[in-house]
Amino acid sequence: MVKTIDGRKIAKELNETTKEKVQQLKKQGIQPGLAVILVGENQASQRYVHMKEKKAIELGINSISKVFPETISESDLLIEIERLNDDPTVNGILVQSPLPKHINEQKVIETIDYHKDVDGFHPVNVGNLFLNVSKPYPVACTPKGVMTLLEKYNINVDGARVVIIGRSSIVGKPMLALMLNANATIIDVHSHTKDITEYTKDADIVISAVGKVATITEADLKEGACVIDVGQNLDKNGKLVGDVDYDPENSKIGYITPVPGGVGPMTIATLMQQTVEMCEWSKLK
Repeated sequence: MVKTIDGRKIAKELNETTKEKVQQLKKQGIQPGLAVILVGENQASQRYVHMKEKKAIELGINSISKVFPETISESDLLIEIERLNDDPTVNGILVQSPLPKHINEQKVIETIDYHKDVDGFHPVNVGNLFLNVSKPYPVACTPKGVMTLLEKYNINVDGARVVIIGRSSIVGKPMLALMLNANATIIDVHSHTKDITEYTKDADIVISAVGKVATITEADLKEGACVIDVGQNLDKNGKLVGDVDYDPENSKIGYITPVPGGVGPMTIATLMQQTVEMCEWSKLK
């Protein structure tokens, strides 16, 4: 029977470690700070920002929320980001997406000081990741969380055949770089790939980050494969499901991250972990 990778359990352990680090920093008179910017009234974004704020407070991280109307101009938003760049109490800055159409999201990302880019999306940090530089730098939180899960479950990456489904800047591309840096053999498939199953059937590890129900099924996987399901979708009954269609009772898959309870909890836990790490790194500059 397939073994479930318990993201909730690992996220809880990671949060406990983060909380301990915060307590140690506070003894030195230092408190990590996370600033989250929300533009508009997107309900999903509001819920996600609230979850981040709640978790930060729970772990002892100074949480700063900046909420602006959808009508804010791009120039005014960039001014607010620059203020946070200059604020010594802020270690991580995150601008919640999606942004209104009149705001250039890439320009917003590039305005964030790359030392405070807790999402790991700034071109400097993306370059550091693909170059695999030795100095510390932030990495996109979901892929970083996936690597933590694989490590905690002793799933070998070195030399493994890995197929990543999706090529977004948020998951697919940084996931590819992390796997390459960990000595995996990687193939990235996407909407222009003619036959995805040609690659997934031979993969030791399959990571699906498409956001589409039943992107792959058990028939597309080899026996004993490890499947990381990053997708979050609603099925026809309104139930939250991932990209992978499998039978939890009779599956030939070796490991899988369930949806919900797999990768999702790791994203926020990794965000908090990285905020504290960036606070520690700031002392090395």
